[in-house]
Amino acid sequence: MIGADAIRGYVDLMVLSLLRSGPSYAYELAQRITAISGDDYAIKQTTLYSAVKRLEAIECVSSSPGVSPSGKPRTYYSITAEGLAHLALKIEEWGYTKTVVDRFIEGAPQ
Repeated sequence: MIGADAIRGYVDLMVLSLLRSGPSYAYELAQRITAISGDDYAIKQTTLYSAVKRLEAIECVSSSPGVSPSGKPRTYYSITAEGLAHLALKIEEWGYTKTVVDRFIEGAPQ
């Protein structure tokens, strides 16, 4: 299981990546994150809501009211053009981060 501290900086990347495929509501996003992670990470609802609200505040995500297939009212989130640009930057940042951390894991020259 991955700890929240280890993945905290990449929740935005995960949310935006999922929203690339279309609008979704928070519970569905949480379920997809758990499924894609192979049950190695389960996001807390508070963490997810904080992320979508933060992304909405910086105009990377927009929200709209909707209804779930079961008829319940839901807030659906969609990625914006700004969100796609932000996602590209976060993906690039992840590549650099992984490269640096791998250097330590593989054993830095002494």
